[in-house]
Amino acid sequence: MSSNHSPSKITNDHLAKVAYVYVRQSTTIQLLRHTESTIRQYELVNRANALGWPAAHVKVIDDDLAKSGAHADLRAGFQQLLAQISLGQVGLVLSLEAARLARNCSDWYRMLELCSIFGTLIADYEVVYDPRLYHDRLLLGLAGMMSEAELHHIRMRMTEGQRHKAERGELRLPLPAGLERLRTGEVVLHPDEEIQARVRLVFNKFRELGSAASVVRYLREHNLKLPARHRRGAEPYDISWVEAKTNGVLNILQNPTYTGAYTWGKSTLDPARRVSDVPHSGIIQLPVDQWKVIRRDVYPAYLSWEEYEINQQRLRANQYRYKEGQQGAPRTGQALLQGIALCGQCGARMWVRYRGARQGLAGYVCNERARELSEPRCQEVSSGDVDSAVERLILKALEPDKIKLALAAYEQLEGASAGLEKQWRLRVERARYEAQRAQRQYDAVEPENRLVARNLEQHWEAKLRAAEQIEREYELWYKQHHVVLTVKDRQEILALGEDLPKIWHAETTTSADRKKIVRLMVRDIILDRKREVGQIWMKINWQTGASTEHWVKRQVCRYRELPEAKQLEERLRELKKSGLRDVEIVMKLGAEGYRASNGGELTKQSIHHLREIWGIESARQERKRTQAQQWEDGTYTLEGAAATLGIHVRTVHVWIKRGMIETKEACKKVALKIVLTEARIAELKEYLGRVRILPRSKRTVSRSM
Repeated sequence: MSSNHSPSKITNDHLAKVAYVYVRQSTTIQLLRHTESTIRQYELVNRANALGWPAAHVKVIDDDLAKSGAHADLRAGFQQLLAQISLGQVGLVLSLEAARLARNCSDWYRMLELCSIFGTLIADYEVVYDPRLYHDRLLLGLAGMMSEAELHHIRMRMTEGQRHKAERGELRLPLPAGLERLRTGEVVLHPDEEIQARVRLVFNKFRELGSAASVVRYLREHNLKLPARHRRGAEPYDISWVEAKTNGVLNILQNPTYTGAYTWGKSTLDPARRVSDVPHSGIIQLPVDQWKVIRRDVYPAYLSWEEYEINQQRLRANQYRYKEGQQGAPRTGQALLQGIALCGQCGARMWVRYRGARQGLAGYVCNERARELSEPRCQEVSSGDVDSAVERLILKALEPDKIKLALAAYEQLEGASAGLEKQWRLRVERARYEAQRAQRQYDAVEPENRLVARNLEQHWEAKLRAAEQIEREYELWYKQHHVVLTVKDRQEILALGEDLPKIWHAETTTSADRKKIVRLMVRDIILDRKREVGQIWMKINWQTGASTEHWVKRQVCRYRELPEAKQLEERLRELKKSGLRDVEIVMKLGAEGYRASNGGELTKQSIHHLREIWGIESARQERKRTQAQQWEDGTYTLEGAAATLGIHVRTVHVWIKRGMIETKEACKKVALKIVLTEARIAELKEYLGRVRILPRSKRTVSRSM
């Protein structure tokens, strides 16, 4: 054992290399309060000198002060030490104890392996170890195991102590902006009226707008900041005003403390999700039913627990996760049923596809089978077919309550204007107070003490300029946004409420607004275009629990997809049999309510196209067909003669010119008539056979035939 205390393990090769002293403290509090431990670690430099290393060859690594030794990923100093050992430049590693170097066996044994490969010694205040020796390596391994076990027990004691204290409600938890802890320990609403009003505004606007992003846009539009409590340093933590961002709004909406609840144990660490070099990675938020401690009605509340749960459901529903049934927040696209359309074939939630640069060309597509089973798509429904029908049904459902809606809109306009004006007045009042406070500080200083008076004077001037700027912004806002509703305005709003379609189609009503109205009334809509040709089956599941079914005629590109295709074909055949021309048929079918496949009026070209599809001949085609072979007097047409003789029509013309075929002169409006007797037909066929057998050079034509 005495050999362990002697420097006999140290060779000239070790002394030729650098000795590294590794210094680490786990937390900032330890670094500030447990200074003796830090001093002892720095004194290891003297230990290295005593072992034979000159001062020039001793280096200190203290980059990991206030960092935990549980993981090596976030410890740049430890990574640097391993890199130097791997380069063979380290002769000795000095640390107060094994716990300073690592708190888990994986990091500890990795360092031991590198030290044994490159011949690096490890030392503390008492012993010098050589990892290449079996007994030294065994002792070092035990030291690492004890260090990890010690950390486990420390954490267990601390966690259990926190849990028991939290179960009694005595654990001092940080409070968000809007709540304040008195010196007696009692928690009250923050005495600053503007802070309270801003927190309430966030909850009210989320209740109205339905999404955190909409609340952020509203706050930024009116230049309203959010209060935030940054926990840095020692308590009490001051509140600062920051620009409205999505994270800031979500921190308010997702914090159960605003309901007056005392909660603890809302998150846990998942090592599988931990990412190296990323602080606080692997921390996942637990659902409410898995929180370790929930005690309600402990603090003053800004909203009820029931409304808090509703807000969390709305936040989850605003995320676009169709597989989990989350419809997502209303977007700015034209598709009215975005997020609430379900496939009538497989039941999956349909997504929206916009075709081309125009967003009006939208379709609801079910791609579930194609994605999961590599099968063809279930269906695609054009938004133009169903959106207009849904609009009519929504407006019809709102018709009985249009007066109530108009009155509610009137009250909302008044309330929104008054609420915004209150926020601005509080902001102006704060700026004036800060300017007056700076003036009192300036007045309190002795005039002769110019070293202090100059700085206080500059501070006072800055506060005055800030107050003037806020007052100018308030005046500008007042001119642009302040609403004073007169009796005439009230009558106009009520009159406008009588015409709901006008409000629905107004330019100021956005697509997102229309979707919000639909979602307030409709839970989801099932669409199926394959139940019947040319029509879409639609089932609306209303928020009240009722369900209604509707058939919507869809626009088609082919006449065979029209629901009334069979009736149209039968009617067209009847009209053709009656001897009507195409122009007359167009007028007749239009008067009977028939339309083209694109929804427009029938034309002469449409009738011609339909006759080609269904094989219906016109009067001219029928006349040509009946006259294709022979005329009534027994003579033949050109086509009939060619077909009878088995030759081409051009050959018939040649034979007529040569006098081989007799013709009759016809009137100008009647085609040529050809005279062919049975005997003449036989002679011509016999001649044709002879000509085909003879070589081309010996073929002659007898004009006397």
